[in-house]
Amino acid sequence: MPPDRVMSWVVTVLIGAVAFVIRVVNLGYPNKLVFDETYYAKDAYSLLKHGYERSWPANADAMVTAGKTDVLLDTPSFIVHPPVGKWLIAGGEQLFGMDSFGWRFASLVFGVLFVMATIRLVRRVSRSTLIGGTAGLLLTFDGLSFMMSRTALLDIFLAFFLVVAVACLAADRDWMRARLADYLDARGLPDLGGTYGPALLVRPWRIAAGLSFGLALGTKWNALYLLATFALLSLAWDIGARRLAGAGWRANGALLRDGLPAFVSLVVLSVLVYVSTWAGWLATSGGYDRQWGAQHPDATSVKMLGKPLASLLHYQSDIYAFHTGSFINSAQHAYRADPGGWLIIARPIGIDAVNGIKPGTDGCIGPDNCIRVISGIGTPALWWVAVFALVAAVLLWVGGRDWRFGIPVVGVLSAWLPWFHYDTRPLFFFYAITIIPFSVMAVCLCLGRILGPPPRPGDGTAGDRRMVGAIIGGAFVALVAANFAYLYPILTDTLLPYPSWLSRMWFRSWI
Repeated sequence: MPPDRVMSWVVTVLIGAVAFVIRVVNLGYPNKLVFDETYYAKDAYSLLKHGYERSWPANADAMVTAGKTDVLLDTPSFIVHPPVGKWLIAGGEQLFGMDSFGWRFASLVFGVLFVMATIRLVRRVSRSTLIGGTAGLLLTFDGLSFMMSRTALLDIFLAFFLVVAVACLAADRDWMRARLADYLDARGLPDLGGTYGPALLVRPWRIAAGLSFGLALGTKWNALYLLATFALLSLAWDIGARRLAGAGWRANGALLRDGLPAFVSLVVLSVLVYVSTWAGWLATSGGYDRQWGAQHPDATSVKMLGKPLASLLHYQSDIYAFHTGSFINSAQHAYRADPGGWLIIARPIGIDAVNGIKPGTDGCIGPDNCIRVISGIGTPALWWVAVFALVAAVLLWVGGRDWRFGIPVVGVLSAWLPWFHYDTRPLFFFYAITIIPFSVMAVCLCLGRILGPPPRPGDGTAGDRRMVGAIIGGAFVALVAANFAYLYPILTDTLLPYPSWLSRMWFRSWI
């Protein structure tokens, strides 16, 4: 790792502060529930008051906006996502009240932490604070990350926990190799000489990853795919480390000897964390399906797990049936976006819109009508370049045998490809928030290759190359920032004359 640990944290905090300032401006505007805030902000308030999700009356959105919040019904609500993200939203509501600022505050905080966690991950993998900081700046100026940091949806929390989990596994890779080196050094050995080496059963960073994956699963289930793929990638790192240390064919023993402890630290621990996130539902009696165990005492699951856990298991099966059933598969939505177009922003999502604002109304000067919109759209200059960077990452990982590029490749593919299996139901572009940190990582690792290593004294050629690389990298960050600034009005519900809005709709599919 580079020796500038203190300075790297200064850079991380400063970029996080920039992200915070940009995102906090007018956070409470518009003062209403937009898009799926109608579910999550209200569910969060119900968790805060009762420990589980209750139903709301039909006109609850208008009542909440008007400040009348204590109108929850006594009946439980069937919810289709685990509670972690909603508990975090509830934290903001507890601090600032049940209003638009309160229910968006947690998204703001975790959106900033998302940027900072990405900086730490990319710095560790690239071994460069400059490259890590560049990743943070690019993510700061990504339109989708910006919008998700200002809206009370669940996916920004999911993305944060996933980046933290992957960063912990990257740290575990370094930790494990350091332990192997210490083992050899303590014995004065040049290598393992064909032996397996030390059994490293308790690995703190891997345990931290398991905790983070569990919280990600407790936010949304699609974290499961990244848990599976990165667990396998981490195990492959173990085998490679032991082989490099001289274990020879015995390195393959890591499949079991490292694999079983890894399974406990990652999978078993994640499941335990996931179950614990339902503590509010388990500790109360009125939640949806909460009494299923009591009503079915002869069920096998009740006899094996007890009534509360059997009820929770049955609830999970009901949630899965909803996500895969005929109702959701036959649903339609105006902003449905096929995952095949996510990487190129083929179909952004409209979060809120007020159309046809007449001149003289709401500050509209005319002569054209005006419009206010919040669009979930990535910054094209970043996303489109990232496609080429991902192709380069595949080549450099597979062909160039550079392990670093495996992380963004595995991250993007595991966050993206599983959605194709569910493309019979409406899917939305904002699900791609879990893709963009790995896309940014691919871009920055490629920029690092262009930049090259710091020049040695007297190596003028390397210095010239690094200067050219710095110019390219700086110009690209400036381009992304300028592109973000141009899109800013359609990310923030800013009043725009209709022609100005249309000029930002570059393709018909964006309208």
